[in-house]
Amino acid sequence: MNDFIKQLTLKVTSRFSPILLTTLQLTLMLALMMITLPSFAIEAESANEIENTASTVGIAEAKVVLSYSRGQIANSTDSASQEQVLKNIKQRVLLGDSDQEKNKTINTTREDLIEQKHQQARKQSTTRSITATPRLNLSSRSFSDGTFVIYEGYSQLIEDLDADGYFQTFSVTFDADLLTGNPHDEALVYAELYLSENGGPWIHYYSTDNFVIHGESSDDEFEVYSTLEQGFNTNHYDILIDLYEEGYPNIVASYSSDDSNSLYALPLESSDYDVEYVEYYTEVHSDGGSSSAFILIIMVIAFSIRQFKFKKVISMSSLMRMKSVK
Repeated sequence: MNDFIKQLTLKVTSRFSPILLTTLQLTLMLALMMITLPSFAIEAESANEIENTASTVGIAEAKVVLSYSRGQIANSTDSASQEQVLKNIKQRVLLGDSDQEKNKTINTTREDLIEQKHQQARKQSTTRSITATPRLNLSSRSFSDGTFVIYEGYSQLIEDLDADGYFQTFSVTFDADLLTGNPHDEALVYAELYLSENGGPWIHYYSTDNFVIHGESSDDEFEVYSTLEQGFNTNHYDILIDLYEEGYPNIVASYSSDDSNSLYALPLESSDYDVEYVEYYTEVHSDGGSSSAFILIIMVIAFSIRQFKFKKVISMSSLMRMKSVK
């Protein structure tokens, strides 16, 4: 590049002084650097984004998983019965309308998902500052003087087709409360649910919709029914629930297998391992058995007759000897 610049400048400025020639060369080099540096920066940023994306979806690439879930307020008067929920899930299975298709399952670790939420919050904060709107403190929550808790959480094992003790369908129910001193306070929240296979990393398997909690009421219990369709080994799984207030990136409450044995070591497997077992009975009719029995009976009778004749002969011989002696 230096040779090219020298030849170009020599043709154009052959009559200029050496000092002016050097100045022109430096100017051209600086201009080229200013043009190329932004493209290098963009390429580097793109490479970082690709690397981050690869790290978050690495688990998904390693193992294809499919699940079908539905969440609802447990005690709501219009909530569907368990039978109706399971029927809806089976219909979604037939349609292929999985949690992954609905972006309800992010097949990544808990740490990566938390980092994603904070990255999104930082981007939103930057956007607000650029547009000169009042900046929201996204590192906190709206009820700074209150406390969010998950009072209770438990699971139910529902469907095990092959009766091997490992279930493909289960539910998780939890009661989130807001402790502010005012029982009429409400908060808009949602939950992220995770599974840990045999003590392994927490892997995200469902994001609930937003729902409202009312103080310390127990009427706002939330339940999630799930059917594991593919990619879940036959094993024991722990469950973890992270509660978020809508619009804020920080976890406001957590509940897991450390808090309740009902969320510990659930025997689960996906339906590709849970194939219904059907026994087939076949009746075989054969005359061979009856013929053999008939032959055996004839042989026993013949043997008995032979023994009877043999005894009769011996008796007659004995009688003749006795007569001859007399």
